[in-house]
Amino acid sequence: MKLLMIPLLAMALLTGCQESPTGRNRLALVPDAVMADMGQDSFEQMKQQNTVVTRPEVNRLVQCITGELVAAARTEYPQAPAPESWEVVVFEASSPNAFALPGGKIGVHTGLLRIAENPSQLATVIGHEIAHLLADHGNERLTQQLGVQAGMLLVGLFTESEIAEDQIQQALGIGAQLGLTLPFSRAHEEEADLMGLSIMARAGFKPEESVQLWQNMAQASGAQPLEFLSTHPNHDTRITALRNQLEAARSISEKVPPARCQI
Repeated sequence: MKLLMIPLLAMALLTGCQESPTGRNRLALVPDAVMADMGQDSFEQMKQQNTVVTRPEVNRLVQCITGELVAAARTEYPQAPAPESWEVVVFEASSPNAFALPGGKIGVHTGLLRIAENPSQLATVIGHEIAHLLADHGNERLTQQLGVQAGMLLVGLFTESEIAEDQIQQALGIGAQLGLTLPFSRAHEEEADLMGLSIMARAGFKPEESVQLWQNMAQASGAQPLEFLSTHPNHDTRITALRNQLEAARSISEKVPPARCQI
């Protein structure tokens, strides 16, 4: 059975390679329908297990920003496969966070609303989450995890003892975590940051507010883990990358009317 893994992996590598909306090579093998079902199930569980905010003024703002960003994303990345419908829910949670699940599901924590000082700063994070979905990062990450697990199984084909196999698998697990999984997640975050910046600019939000948002995040979060051991870029790295793209983003926002979403 293990021998069958080799041709299957080779076939996957040959047939599954794609390009992200920014032109980055990627491997995403899980069918979209499966990913959407997983996202739907997880989102429904979250809504059942957590407090959903129903305050009209909060939901109007978040829905307005999301609607403007989704429309802009279709214009900015017309070739990217987008969910047929989108759902955004505000959850009562103190962490300044948001998340995206396959199938067009976006969750926003109330803690983020306290960090984001204006609609453009909130659009920075929601645009980032929309970018994750357009770039199919969830599929890519799941494919990667399945690939690492398959690689661990293949180690047994080339080792002579259970002790040696166990030791090599432990080393491979550490190597995969530091050399593949974490940097790969940082690549996703960086791509979503830059795609999100273009999307928010196309929607008429102020791109320079993306830098201020992450400065606010840095002040609120305090010390961060070493970037080498983190799935996300450090705030300074993130801010520098956004600043480097501000001129291009401003050239987009200057050609469109200002976003109409107000607090």
